[in-house]
Amino acid sequence: MKNSIDGNALVYCEGAFNTPNGKTAHGLVRFTERYNVVGVLDSRYAGKDAGEVLDGKRNGIPVFSDLNSAVKVLEGSEDYPGSLVIGLAPDGGRLPADAKETIRAALNLGWNVDSGLHDFLTNDKALMAIAKEKGCRVRDVRKTPDRDKLHFFKGEIESVPCLKLAILGTDSAIGKRTTAWILVHAFRKAGLKAEMVGTGQTGWMQGAKYSMIMDSCINDFVSGEIEHAVVSAWKNEKPDVIVIEGQGSLMNPAYPGGFEILAAGRPDYVVLQHAPKRLEYDGFPGYRLHSLPEQIHALEVISGKKVIAITVNHEDMLPEEIKPACKEIEAETGIPAFDVLAHGAEPLVELLKIKLKNHE
Repeated sequence: MKNSIDGNALVYCEGAFNTPNGKTAHGLVRFTERYNVVGVLDSRYAGKDAGEVLDGKRNGIPVFSDLNSAVKVLEGSEDYPGSLVIGLAPDGGRLPADAKETIRAALNLGWNVDSGLHDFLTNDKALMAIAKEKGCRVRDVRKTPDRDKLHFFKGEIESVPCLKLAILGTDSAIGKRTTAWILVHAFRKAGLKAEMVGTGQTGWMQGAKYSMIMDSCINDFVSGEIEHAVVSAWKNEKPDVIVIEGQGSLMNPAYPGGFEILAAGRPDYVVLQHAPKRLEYDGFPGYRLHSLPEQIHALEVISGKKVIAITVNHEDMLPEEIKPACKEIEAETGIPAFDVLAHGAEPLVELLKIKLKNHE
């Protein structure tokens, strides 16, 4: 059993694992320092290995059909959970009605519950009565912080001298956070000190030490919270590189979160995540995904900084299609393209190390 901040956790993802609506579960299955993930709940993949379902690589995390079947297998073992984590990330962040039955059962077992959705469990009097009786902790990660705890933009970001990279995307639910973590770990493996600044609930759930949750923040304080997270990461850690997780995309009609990250995080370069086979914005049929050149142009005009690399999300692609797709992107944009999830981040890190040297 690995060391973690909050111990063993079962991840609820019924009907959504291996789909864009399960991206919180995906992040936790791939990497988290907050929990030791001991299983995923999704009846569609019961009996399978979560890593194999998601990435074609076994990672020892089983998928169970429901909470009862998980308890039967894990009870009495060192992997018995102490928490249920909601791994769903549907459009609008709403909690499905049937999920509450699983949450109620987990609370009755004495487990803690963490949720990153907009339907706050702490507002449900019946659930909170069970939590109080059983001594459980319930956290709504997206619940808006009190205003007196929020920060307004001050311009302190200009005092951060290390290299700052923003991992933005051409759409939402496209793999920005995954790429950000992969880069942070690759930098560290290369002997550099790298810190991740998380900007969403999943980043926090994965244990990002410096983070804010953009879509739970009052608009007046979004820029200040981004700045505060980046400045805190620099002051406390003195890293060589700060990697800022993107949110949404510049042109997504519902999630245009890239603006604030460019304005307040003031990255030196942008790495742009793109899914070559995605034609429409996620969750919005009929809304054409702007072309890669259009999005690159918009990002560079707004930020005054260069898109230094394209990272590819290989959804709906066969393995043999990935490298040709990267070459096609390079020919179209003149910017190097990489699939860091499929092929590793080492080549991209070598490119970025050159920029780091020039930055110094």
